[in-house]
Amino acid sequence: MKLTTRIIQRISVVLLLLMFVWSGLFYFIIIDEINDETDDSLEDYSEYIIKKANYGEPLPSKDNGTNNSYHIVEVTEQYASANRDIRYTDEMVYLEFKGETEPARVLRTTFRDNSGKHYELTVSIPTIEKEDLRETILLWFVLLYIGMMIAIVGVSYRVISNSFRPLYEMLKWLDKFSVEKEYKPFTDEINITEFRKLEDAIRRSARRSTELYEQQKLFIGHASHELQTPLAICRNRLEILADDPNLTEKQLEEVLKTCRTFDHVIKMNKTLLLLTKIENGQYPEVIPINVNKLLSKILYDYSEIYAYRNLTIAFDEKEESVLQLNETLANVLFNNLIKNAFVHSQQGGTMRIEIEKSAITFSNSGIDQPLDTTKIFKRFYRERGKESSTGLGLSLVKSICKHYGMNIRYTYSKQIHTFTLSGKTFRSSNF
Repeated sequence: MKLTTRIIQRISVVLLLLMFVWSGLFYFIIIDEINDETDDSLEDYSEYIIKKANYGEPLPSKDNGTNNSYHIVEVTEQYASANRDIRYTDEMVYLEFKGETEPARVLRTTFRDNSGKHYELTVSIPTIEKEDLRETILLWFVLLYIGMMIAIVGVSYRVISNSFRPLYEMLKWLDKFSVEKEYKPFTDEINITEFRKLEDAIRRSARRSTELYEQQKLFIGHASHELQTPLAICRNRLEILADDPNLTEKQLEEVLKTCRTFDHVIKMNKTLLLLTKIENGQYPEVIPINVNKLLSKILYDYSEIYAYRNLTIAFDEKEESVLQLNETLANVLFNNLIKNAFVHSQQGGTMRIEIEKSAITFSNSGIDQPLDTTKIFKRFYRERGKESSTGLGLSLVKSICKHYGMNIRYTYSKQIHTFTLSGKTFRSSNF
């Protein structure tokens, strides 16, 4: 969820709560104000009637053309003493001249006339339908809320989007940023203090990451190149030592073990040097590579090894595939994929290679669990029990695929491990 959307959601919830509280307060304030004005009118009218009654003047006609009504009832002194205060109530009153019942505000009070008799005066004034008022307020509350929310959400979204534009620009830049590409700084000027500080931190981090990556590449390249000659010399000296007839059997065995270790180190050094050259773009020459013929040749070279392990090979050439690749890198790419399938296949297992114009698939039966997709293409990662491996084969495959814009995808299903090559190189080469 975007930050802008989250903010708008929270604003909407808060506004909804505020509107409910506001509508309730508004209703009670309106009712209180209506009751106050009505009570003042009732008090004036009751004083007018009591004054008339005390002076013996004729009382107003009950059918006086207004909605006001009253009636006087004689009460006992004890009742009058117990109900001295003025009492207000909301009741339904029957209006004789209308012949219907309507809501009214009612005042009740007691008084004593000049003769000493006690009376209770009830005065009523028709008032508003409070149920209708509640429904009206609720209706307008909903309409106003919808209209206000549309306006607030629209304005807020525009304001917040413009305010957070620098943040989204930085996120876009981070999505495109790669230590393997040329570092390109921001071009937009940011005026918001917090975003400017964040931009400075991102700039420093990106620049530092790029510098460290370049230093690492140079170090690996230089170190691998410088190690070639010393390793070759040491390997030759061990071979000379192994030819010495004075060596005992145990000494010869140790020399041969050391030779195998040197072979492993030399192989790793050559692979690291090759990776560095690929990343530095030192293989620019490309030619049309017939993948069908190349894979047929590699499989033929490995045929005796496959037969020794009793592996079943299925080579399915559904279509002819011709890719524009460097010849050396093409050999490295497909040799490593076939070797990977061979190394991880079980004794008496199966291997299958399918060639199409849009993709090439390498499948093999293996361990009954998927490989770790977060690690298999990382350098020096090896599955358990594969100590003889350098852990650079699939990393080299990934580097070559990236160099040519190809995708390498791993899947697992029912004890079958599959690596699939696809991407724009296939679309541009197979026409």
